[in-house]
Amino acid sequence: MTAVHDFPEKSGSASNATARVLADRAAGEAYVASVCFKHGPPRLLGVELEYTVHYAGDPARPLDPDDLATALGPHTPRTLRPESPASPLPGGSPLSLEPGCQVEISAHPQTTLRELDAVVSADLAHLTALLAGKGLVLGESGIDEHRAPERKLRTERYAAMERRFAPLGEGGITMMCSTAGLQICVDTGEADAYAGRWAAVHAMGPPLLATFANSRFHAGRDTGFASARWLAVMGTEETRVRPGAASADPAASWAHRILDTPLMVLPGDNRPWDAPDGLTFADWIDGHGTDPLLSRPTEQDLAYHLTTMFTPVRPQGYLEVRYLDAQPAGQWLHPVALVAGLLARPSTVDKVLDICAPVANRWDTAARAGLADPAIAAVAAEVVDLGCAELGVTGLSTAVVGEISESVQARVHGSRSYQR
Repeated sequence: MTAVHDFPEKSGSASNATARVLADRAAGEAYVASVCFKHGPPRLLGVELEYTVHYAGDPARPLDPDDLATALGPHTPRTLRPESPASPLPGGSPLSLEPGCQVEISAHPQTTLRELDAVVSADLAHLTALLAGKGLVLGESGIDEHRAPERKLRTERYAAMERRFAPLGEGGITMMCSTAGLQICVDTGEADAYAGRWAAVHAMGPPLLATFANSRFHAGRDTGFASARWLAVMGTEETRVRPGAASADPAASWAHRILDTPLMVLPGDNRPWDAPDGLTFADWIDGHGTDPLLSRPTEQDLAYHLTTMFTPVRPQGYLEVRYLDAQPAGQWLHPVALVAGLLARPSTVDKVLDICAPVANRWDTAARAGLADPAIAAVAAEVVDLGCAELGVTGLSTAVVGEISESVQARVHGSRSYQR
């Protein structure tokens, strides 16, 4: 499992890509299947935490990137300061930035949840202290509650993305510059079981999205939606964000989809990165591009294309669960532990599929209504109860398991003591 870092350095599966030219579509699909779905016993667990950044006492004040760079010091990503050493946080986690200067901790995967908790908590505390030293604080929800979206990072990739998404409405710029997610990374699993894990992480998506939704307020107004963050993502290109489907061969299905997805950006020197309209990666392989700058694509080009997918679950050699709103800093472990419990045993994975069947694919309802939808709420309660019953296998202490279980169950069982 490999942590995913900043754009344009962000590579994901691209880390092992080469400049080998892709001879045909079959070669492209074989490459995607091999790098996106790696098999083996589930062993590692990782997390990526995104947060908006605000001035303490004045959260609506626009963030000055210079203030953020001063606060981060040697940890400042090179997308903001190209000359920065971009040092990892003390626990080893790389720090990156989203286009609106949301910060992201990409923790290296660990073999136990207890180890992951120790690393992430230490790095998060260090980051919080750095920001506090310059009067800055982390946001506590999945979308900027106080400010309208504004792109702060001046990279070619983000400029091309902004231009591409603009005709589709406000979703693109909001996703890029105002949202913050909590991404959980789990191993794909054994070859004979990974299709079930793939199906399960999708099936549990709507009830877990609703359970941890906290992004109703954006830019000073009440959107009326449980997760405005999710809806912003869905307001971009459908082919790039729609959820995957259960399949007997997810690797083949994903590879086929990737080759049929249009290019979002086309990196190059001394020119804008805008991709030709409608040109899919398969078209590029077949030589259908009319742009003379388009030489035949390589594995490296295809690896970069993979980073332009923003699906709820993104396979990158492991499964990156991307559908959860960012949680307050002290509560990031709760959804991670719950997902770890739900995937801990094959029998539990089977139960997840059965429990979640009544609300399969009801993503939009979960984002709009959250737990106010009776069907979503009923399934969420069952899923949470199942996950909490499995927390003992995560390696966390009895006290931590108890605290997580109480907090998460309060969300779905209507406890008056629950506060976001």
